[in-house]
Order: sequence, then structure tokens, then C-alpha cells
Amino acid sequence: MLLDPAPRRLGVLDALHRIGALARHNLIIRLRDPGQMISYVAMPMVLMLVLKPLYVRALDQGVAQIATGLMVMFSVFAISMAGNAILSERTWRTWDRLRVSRAPAFELLIGKTLPLFVVMIAQQAILIVYGCLAIGLPVPPSPPLVLLAIVIWAFALLSLGAVLATLVRSHGELSVISDVGALTLSSLGGALVPLSIMPGWAQAAAHVSPGYYALDMMQAAVRGDAAGVVPSAAVLLVLGLAAGAFAARRLARGWGRGGLL
Repeated sequence: MLLDPAPRRLGVLDALHRIGALARHNLIIRLRDPGQMISYVAMPMVLMLVLKPLYVRALDQGVAQIATGLMVMFSVFAISMAGNAILSERTWRTWDRLRVSRAPAFELLIGKTLPLFVVMIAQQAILIVYGCLAIGLPVPPSPPLVLLAIVIWAFALLSLGAVLATLVRSHGELSVISDVGALTLSSLGGALVPLSIMPGWAQAAAHVSPGYYALDMMQAAVRGDAAGVVPSAAVLLVLGLAAGAFAARRLARGWGRGGLL
């Protein structure tokens, strides 16, 4: 069985089997409580319809701004789902059981977040399609480029969520940090208001926000500008890899145990 203590095997097939078992388990948990996922798709849909007239009148590219901006904003809110997926194991006092299984820390991390990775890709893809059908967003000339941007952004978000889960001590603490952080990072990144009309201090601070690079990457991908996607995609990939490595190290050294960190 997956959780039976035994010498760790390093075979690729064994690793895939363990990751698959963890992913299936977490997918079942997620499907039994889909409310959060549904809300992060339904709310931006409603806001796109309501805010479209305002953005179209105020901005030359108002439709693209409202579609990509809300997509980025509500995908950032989904960080809490990634954090809860790991933090719940501590709440249930099952994390130590996972740690003594044959799965090393990076397999546990992948298995816990893989279902959410698929969910987040689906969330953003649905919102892009909805933007094209409901509010007049031009159909992207290169759908694979848009999909690549979505995958990179989802990877960065899940890595950040995993880091939060290894740092906070309760679901309440995670909720506060993820909600306030999501609103701050996405707003500073230009998700609600274009940077060109934001105060000078906000324009300067925007460059430290992952939301800035996500929005820049998404808007370039929607335009079909492959060269414009690359710089922001590189920043988000580096951020995701660094955050993922940090989270895996925390978990491997036992900082994710059921007690205090």
C-alpha cells in the first residue's frame, strides 16, 4: 500500500504510481466540495458582464482589460485552494502518515497540487472562452500560446500556495493572507485598473507583483504576441520553481508536521 513504511524506490513508474494515487485521492476530495471552484468561475463571469460598459467607454482595449484582468485576479484567489489542500492534512493529523510513506516530499507536493493544477487551467480556459462568447473578446490568433500562458501562471500560483501552506499555522491565517494578498497583488499588477492611469508609486510597486507579469503575459498571449509572452513567462517560471523548491524543502525537513511549525 502507498502508506506502508518501506524503503523508498526511485523508479519512474513507482513514482508515477504514488503521485497518481495521491492525485486521485485529492481529486475526490475536491469534487466532493466544489463550491470554491464554482465561485471563482461564476464571480468573474458576472463581473465581466456588469463592468464591460464602463471599461469599453473608459479604455481603448477595455474588453481585453476586463477579461484578462478578472481572470488573473480570481486565479490569484485560488491560491487558498492550494494552501488548504496541504494544510488540511495537518488539521486532520494525517500529514505525518504521508511523510513516513514511500513518497518523498516532492512527490507528496505534486500529488497534492496536481488536481488543483488541472482545475486552475480549466478555470482560466473557461473564462477566456466566456470572454470571447459573452463580452466580445477577440478570439486569440494562437490558442496554444494562450494555453501555455495559462499553464505557466497556474504553476506559479500553485507553488506560491504550497509555500503559504508550509508557513501558516491555521486555515484562518491562510485565508487572511491569501485573500488580502490576492487582492493586493492583482490590483497592483493592473488587473482592475491599467498601470498607465495608476499613481506613480503604484506603477513602481507593480513590478514586484506576480500579478503584473501574469497580466502582461496573458494580454500578450491573447494578442498572439509570442515575443511579448517570453519575458513575463520567464519571470513566473523562475518564481514558480523557486517557490516549489522552497515548499518541498520545508516539507522534507518536517516543517509541515501536524504540530506547530
